[in-house]
Parts: sequence; C-alpha cells; structure tokens
Amino acid sequence: MENSRAMTKEERKVIFASSLGTVFEWYDFYLYGSLAAVISKQFFAGVNETTAFIFALLAFAAGFAVRPFGALVFGHLGDLVGRKYTFLVTIFIMGLSTAVVGLLPNYEAIGVAAPIVLIIARLMQGLALGGEYGGAATYVAEHSPMGKRGAYTSWIQTTATLGLFLSLMVILACRQITGDEFAQWGWRIPFLFSILLLIISVYIRSQLNESPIFKRMKEEGKHSKAPLTEAFGKWKNLKVVIVALLGATGGQAVVWYTGQFYALFFLTKTLGVDDKTANLLIAGSLALGTPFFIFFGTLSDKIGRKKIILSGCLIAALTYFPIFKALTEYANPAIFQAQQSNPVTVVANQADCSFQFDPIGKAKFTSSCDLAKGALAKRGINYTNESALAGTLTQIKVGVTVIASFEGTGIPSDEFKAKNSAFDSQLSATLKAAGYPTKADPDKINLPMVVLLLTILVIYVTMVYGPIAALLVELFPTRIRYTSMSLPYHIGNGWFGGFLPTVAFAMVAATGDIYYGLWYPILIALATFVFGLFFLPETHKWDLHKHD
Repeated sequence: MENSRAMTKEERKVIFASSLGTVFEWYDFYLYGSLAAVISKQFFAGVNETTAFIFALLAFAAGFAVRPFGALVFGHLGDLVGRKYTFLVTIFIMGLSTAVVGLLPNYEAIGVAAPIVLIIARLMQGLALGGEYGGAATYVAEHSPMGKRGAYTSWIQTTATLGLFLSLMVILACRQITGDEFAQWGWRIPFLFSILLLIISVYIRSQLNESPIFKRMKEEGKHSKAPLTEAFGKWKNLKVVIVALLGATGGQAVVWYTGQFYALFFLTKTLGVDDKTANLLIAGSLALGTPFFIFFGTLSDKIGRKKIILSGCLIAALTYFPIFKALTEYANPAIFQAQQSNPVTVVANQADCSFQFDPIGKAKFTSSCDLAKGALAKRGINYTNESALAGTLTQIKVGVTVIASFEGTGIPSDEFKAKNSAFDSQLSATLKAAGYPTKADPDKINLPMVVLLLTILVIYVTMVYGPIAALLVELFPTRIRYTSMSLPYHIGNGWFGGFLPTVAFAMVAATGDIYYGLWYPILIALATFVFGLFFLPETHKWDLHKHD
C-alpha cells in the first residue's frame, strides 16, 4: 500500500483546483435554496403565500430532478472524451445559468415568463451539477494513491457544505449592505457575483492535466466506446448501480439535506427565526462541522467506508425527532411552551379537508376546514386533528378556548372577505393570548444549544457524505466510472434528497404536525441501512484497476 508518503505538489494542485471549482458550483446552486422565501415573492407572486412557497421549493427541486440526466450526458462525455474537459463545460453552464437568475425581471415586470425562465435556468444548473460531481470525484480519486482515496476525495465532499457556507456569507453581507432594499433588488447581487467566480474557476481548471489513469487507458485503446450501454445495459454493472443507490446514496442524500436544508427551512418557516439569525446559526454549525468530512474520509481509509456511512444513516434516523423538538425548545422557547400548555386541535369532518396544494393558483379552498388549517399552516402552528360528524362546522381549540371557523363556499366575495378578516383577527388574538409568538424572539434564542444541535446534524452529514465519493469511485471500473458513479449519486441526491424540503413541507401542511415531515428522511435512511447492511460491499482496500 502506498499510503505513508506525503501528498505531492501535483496532488495538492489537483485537489485544490477540483475542490475550489466545485465550491463555486455548489455556491451557485445553493443561492436559490437559501433565498427561496425571497424568490417565491419575486417570481411566484400570482398565487397565495403558502402555494408560492411550495412552488418555489418545487422550482428548487426541479434543479435536482434533472441531475440524473446531467449525470448521463456528462458522464457519457467524461468516459469518452476525458474528465478535465467535461467539468470545464459543466462549470461554464452553471455560472451562466446563475447570472441569468440575477438579471431576470420578476413576475410583476414580465408575468408568467419570469417563473418559466427561472425554472429553465434551474434545470440548466441541475444538468451541469449532474456532470460536475462525478467528474471532480473521479478526477481526484484517479490522482490518489492507494490507501488515501478516502482522505483525498473527502476534500471534494467538503465543497457542497463550503458552497452553502459561502452562499450564506455573501447573502448576509448583501443583506447588511442593502438593508431594506435586499428583498427588492439586493438579492440579485449574490447571483451576479457568480460571474467573477466563473472566471476564476475556468482559469484554474484550464491549468489541470487529464487524469493519469484515464489518459493511460485511452492511450492503450481500452476506453469505452459506448459508456451508457456498457454501464446500464449489462446486468453485472447495473446491479452495482442499484446497490449503490439503495444501499448508500439514498440514505446519504436525505441525511445530508435534512442536516443542511430542512434545518434551515424549519428554523425560518416553522419556528419563525428571522432569516439573518437563521443563516448565521447554520453558518456557525457548518464552520464547526466541516472538518469532520476530512476526519471521516480519512477514517474510512482505515476501517472502511460502509460502516461509517450506514452508522450515520442509523444514528440520524433514531435521533431526528428529539433533535428537532429540542430545536423548537431552544430556538423559540415561547412557541415550545405554548405547545405544551395550550395545544391546538382542529375539530373537523375530514371529508371537508383538502390537500391544499395549488401550483397554478386557481383552486379555492373555502370549506370551514380548509380555512382553519390554512390559517394555522400560514402561521406555522403545530396542531392535531380530531374528527367531527358530517355537517359540523370546523372548530379550532387553542387550549380551552374554542374558535369557530366559517363556511366560505358559495358566499359573495365581500361577505367572504369580511368573515375571513374577522376570523383571522380572532385567531390571532387567541393565539397571542395563549402564548404563541408571531416570530421567535432573538433575545430568547439559546444560541449555544441551537448551534450545538445544528452541528450534530452537520456531523451526521459528514459521516454519510465524507466517505461516499471514494466508495462510489471504487465500485466501478475506470472505463465507465464517470457514467456509472454519477447516476446513483444524482438519483439519490437529486430525487431522494432534492425533493425532501417540498415533500416534508407538504406532509406538515397536510397533518398539522410540524415534526411529521421528518418521517420522510427517517424511513429512507433506515431502508438504506438495512439494504446496505446486506448488499453493499466494503471497498476501501480495492484497487481502482480491479475491473479493468
């Protein structure tokens, strides 16, 4: 094993250039997620507030949805043409797509064309990112000595978190500089900043040489002439792709997005923590947790990738509920106390309750149940459901106080507005009297405990994500490595992980339980643990040439 020598100058250059470019690319991609609330108002202003936010999350998820297709397109090119040139193309597409978002007129200016162009830009970002990760991970791994692939590729694993950290820092700086104007035009600056990052990234990557393993294989004429067919048309390799997805990347993805994105949404949308404070809290946890990517990547060279990744999935699944309940207690103690002393219950005939998701803004949710649940969901109030007989007008119980909703179906618009205004005012007054705050009080946030809890979530991320690049690279032969490893990674992270905020938010809105959305990552993480335990091989001692 060549694992005792120091890192060479060329290896440091490869890791630095690949990692820096990938940080910038993740920065571009994460800007949208970090600014989802602002973007929902800018580009989806034609629908109600709750629908606008869900639709903004769907547009965020759209970038993830196409990532597997980007993996196929650019993975194919990477195995045919080479690693270096392929991820030069991906970063160029990413940078330009991000700049387009920064220049795009909003809904008020150009109407429905605004969200359409926005989603197209997100799709282009997703395609580019689908090709980026596999290229960077493969390129670094193929430059790494035996016994150090986990340590070397773990630097690539830090880039997604560092990209998120960079996006949060730039957003915070722009908020500070532009003040009240941030929601109007200041939010565009972080997107336009990506033009500078694009120039730096393209210059740095253009200085790199091709992967020595790929170059040697191509010179020997052993590279694949049809990577897609060879990777997915033969059961021998397709079986490994399926194992990688179900036994590793599926659980890794949901743990990753729960710890970094769902935690941010939970703080801002559910607990009412202001955006600036929430971003600082997340940024602090990322700063504390990021070194653990290197720790677990290096540890995986010694004890193996599989046990670290699966342990992360299991521990996360078993502890999410207590961690998120503790976040509520320490980030917004007033709402936590109100939930304990004055729980909220919606008493309704469940047949009258709709699943309130309307992406085109045309549906009218006017039953007494829909009006009651919509008012509570808008405020991020946790509630339970209690069944009532057919024909019963929906009621909201706040502790011992009962508020009657009203039936809005079929009444004139003026009468509806008057009744809705009165109902809304009564509900607000009742919730306030019961101790429910409209926003988290910054002075009452237990900052050390919140940062500690968020850091624990980030450490779970480092356990599942630190060793994953080395594992995926080792599972597949050089001739189809870029294509083969990219697809399970991006199906897992693009679909299982990328849709987590949207699915979890909709689950919460449907049930009223602010913790119910956690069942999504918990079940997937547990399924990955069980499947991986039986079918995922240990790869840390495998030679990269073993299949070739």
